[in-house]
Amino acid sequence: MSAEFDQRAPLPGAGASYASAGVDIEAGDRAVELMKEWVKKTQRPESLGGLGGFAGLFDASALKRYERPLLASATDGVGTKVDIARRLGVYDTIGHDLVAMVIDDIVVCGAEPLFMTDYICVGKVHPERVAAIVKGIAEGCVLAGCALVGGETAEHPGLLGPDDFDVAGAGTGVVEADRLLGSERIREGDAVIAMAASGLHSNGYSLVRHVLLERAGLALDARIEEFGRTLGEELLEPTKIYSLDCLALTRTTDVHAFSHITGGGLAANLARVVPDDLHAVVDRATWTPAPVFDLVGRTGQVERLELEKTLNMGVGMMAIVPADSVDVALATLADRDVDAWVAGEITARGEKSTGAELVGDYA
Repeated sequence: MSAEFDQRAPLPGAGASYASAGVDIEAGDRAVELMKEWVKKTQRPESLGGLGGFAGLFDASALKRYERPLLASATDGVGTKVDIARRLGVYDTIGHDLVAMVIDDIVVCGAEPLFMTDYICVGKVHPERVAAIVKGIAEGCVLAGCALVGGETAEHPGLLGPDDFDVAGAGTGVVEADRLLGSERIREGDAVIAMAASGLHSNGYSLVRHVLLERAGLALDARIEEFGRTLGEELLEPTKIYSLDCLALTRTTDVHAFSHITGGGLAANLARVVPDDLHAVVDRATWTPAPVFDLVGRTGQVERLELEKTLNMGVGMMAIVPADSVDVALATLADRDVDAWVAGEITARGEKSTGAELVGDYA
């Protein structure tokens, strides 16, 4: 005989509550109070309201100065890099990564970033931990020149472990229609300028963790001589935020396009902005990737092409400019302390062209 359940009968024991299900509302409120001071630092003149509303507000009347404003939007996360932050118990840098991944996608089309929202999902709310994550996001927004207008912190007990978390974000920017950057501006003979990455950034960490932590068994607190610091410190290095540097280039030079080097590697991301009749050739000999890339490749016996389609190999952003604008572009970036160099050029596309390729050997 099958067991029967009377839906009208109360379950035995004390009455159920949200807290008994694992959700701590008071801890969430405490986290909001702790993060308010950091969010306030990101506000722009167009920001309205405060933290805690149902929606973030931004005064769109500021767009009246545009002839034909185009809104640009992007959303992203930081992937399995959050696992490194969790293992190390360091939570105030991962937000820089989130802002970089979202806002630097927006600036690729020449758009000025306006505002951003975030989503933080945790297994258990630790107020100070959540506030540290938001602190990093807020600091990243300041570096990117955008406002943090709102967000959401969700507690998912039973789905995530007490120390597990993930982050995601979305951003919006604006660009004048006739200033929109992209493939239609690119011409044969244009120069490809590379901007140095701060490290691995926020892509390829599934491969990195598999090779260094699982297969090689390296400890995050192990000091790596080539790095001059611990493995964990190297892996947690925040992603460089290029948005204001790119916007500076648009003011001083005739930039034709940008390419944000994220998942898929340098060639694949560069190919996304190259028109069908042209081809980008990037010379590996123009730079030397940081030691972390060699460590991953050597330790995991990862083939170079596999490494290059997974990691940024030391280049976080690329700008495509006319050849006669190179000197001004490099000077602009140097004034902003951005390490940059001419890495290649735009050529006519051959029969077997793929849009972009890396040639030669690294210096």
